[in-house]
Amino acid sequence: MAAKPLIGINTDYRATRKEHAALSFVAAGYYDGITASGGIPVILPPLADEDDVVRLLDLLDGVVLVGGADLDPRRDGYMPHPAVRPMESRREDFDRLLAKHICARHMPVLAIGAGMQLLNLTEGGTLFLHLPEDMPKSIPHKDPTDLAHRHALLVEPGSAMERVYGDGEIRVNSMHHMAIDDVAPSFKVTARAPDGVVEAIESAVENWTAIGVQFHPEAETASALDVKIFEEFVIGITGEQPAVKLVA
Repeated sequence: MAAKPLIGINTDYRATRKEHAALSFVAAGYYDGITASGGIPVILPPLADEDDVVRLLDLLDGVVLVGGADLDPRRDGYMPHPAVRPMESRREDFDRLLAKHICARHMPVLAIGAGMQLLNLTEGGTLFLHLPEDMPKSIPHKDPTDLAHRHALLVEPGSAMERVYGDGEIRVNSMHHMAIDDVAPSFKVTARAPDGVVEAIESAVENWTAIGVQFHPEAETASALDVKIFEEFVIGITGEQPAVKLVA
């Protein structure tokens, strides 16, 4: 039996505040999804030394880029927008370094939420900063009063998304106001919302397992099908279906 793949998971970061010391944290759904799919999660702190990041990636078989607050648009030449709530700079510094090396070596990656947006930026794509302004006719993609807000999704045939969900229309949880605008040349769109907003991408580069989803399969609001995205990712790394666990 082949060894289980080691899959890194970056963490969110919160600087020192009056009520607590600086800390890193990650939603349990990320590592539970990897564990249930036959991988071994490895939690990654926000390292600053590039050589350390390279050494760490040498030890891993894949990486999950987690969601979180917004990427700072000024780092990509955009003007600030009042709706943007940037993530802590220490996390974003690390995430951008991590994504650069993941893309350079075409390392297996599952990118979720802001992670998908970063993956697209790293490979030369662009972002909408605020859908209600950039696409005024778009459907609601975020409801601050309802964390379980869901909308429809149209899946592309022959994609990893179709292998997870099957064909036809599905519904996914949605909690974003930024989104992909121009898709990087390295990726193809594999799911859109009915308004055309990109909700999933996949590598267009041969032999590169790279999946990005704008919704959140790790969240408590995820469906059983959503969680199978982790399984699809692990299969992309190992080439093997996960073993079925028999319950006595």
